[in-house]
Amino acid sequence: MKLDPGALDSRRGTGVLVDLSPNSLTQPEGRLLMTAASLERLRTVHARMKEELHRVIVGQDEVLDQLLIAILTRGHCLLVGVPGLAKTLMISSLSKTMDLGFHRIQFTPDLMPSDITGTELLHIDPETSARSFRFEPGPIFANVVLADEINRTPPKTQSALLEAMVERQVTSAGKRHELPDPFFVLATQNPIEQEGTYPLPEAQLDRFMFQVHVGYPTLEEEREILRRTTAGKTAEPESVLTAEELFDLQAAVRAMPIADHVFDYALALTRGTRVRSTDPLPFLKEWVSWGAGPRASQFLVLGAKACAALAGRDHVAIEDVKQVAHPVLRHRIVTNFSAAAEGITSDEIVDRLLAEVDPAAGVGAGVPGVAQRQ
Repeated sequence: MKLDPGALDSRRGTGVLVDLSPNSLTQPEGRLLMTAASLERLRTVHARMKEELHRVIVGQDEVLDQLLIAILTRGHCLLVGVPGLAKTLMISSLSKTMDLGFHRIQFTPDLMPSDITGTELLHIDPETSARSFRFEPGPIFANVVLADEINRTPPKTQSALLEAMVERQVTSAGKRHELPDPFFVLATQNPIEQEGTYPLPEAQLDRFMFQVHVGYPTLEEEREILRRTTAGKTAEPESVLTAEELFDLQAAVRAMPIADHVFDYALALTRGTRVRSTDPLPFLKEWVSWGAGPRASQFLVLGAKACAALAGRDHVAIEDVKQVAHPVLRHRIVTNFSAAAEGITSDEIVDRLLAEVDPAAGVGAGVPGVAQRQ
């Protein structure tokens, strides 16, 4: 039986029994009772993983937190940042903290879809000389897949990830091949280089739970980077989590109670981005071509649950939704020419949306939670 997030018990401090089934937004089959012990275990593992990651990565706490939230909610992440900010190192180090299979795919213009998913190879039996085709799995058959510089390959090859990211399977020669579980695609992208790149289509971007912006380190952080990387010593993170433990933690996150008004707030943020609704917010008409779809609401709720769990609370609050609003919405809002001419980014539109959506209001402007305009 699949779990409807709206059917979760919203009572605080009570155990919640959940049914889980394997697809892009659910877990392997099982049943878990959410307890204070499971939340404490979640926080302990989170602290241990960050401790191991900081043996290699200096600073970038917000980026690491967003990566770990995605892992706890079975989401995929797109890391965007200029070269040299340890995006690839961050993902490979994260995979080492978990006892999971890891493959790196370097995306290039000549990469073909079969180079990622696998292909049918002719097999000849040495005894009978009988010939048959056998499927040879590609590098996508791993628990953690690093898609490095994903925008350097043409759309034909980028589309090889579409089925895998949602249905967690690969179809070849009419046969479906299940991917390992858990399965995460963690991709990197350089935002400043446009020559020889292929922007990801909206359908591809929408499959990423978060678009994480990786910024420059502070002065003190960069000084520490110099100390570590020029001393001749290198550190390696240790594994602190197995696949079975990860399944339990993911189930604990999904069992987090959430009240109806928090659901409504997540809906208000998502629906508030849609310029083609019956009564859109005024600034949307000026700057936005298309808004976010229902998948954004799902990821807002899941991310908020993980934030609440990591904060040690037994319920989800409005602030948890706000905390994940930018990484969830920024790549799902399509700005128009006017926004580009005025230098308005999707992050600024999310800022404006957070300022105009009133969680205490009733139904206004056709959107639950949006304050009635005068």
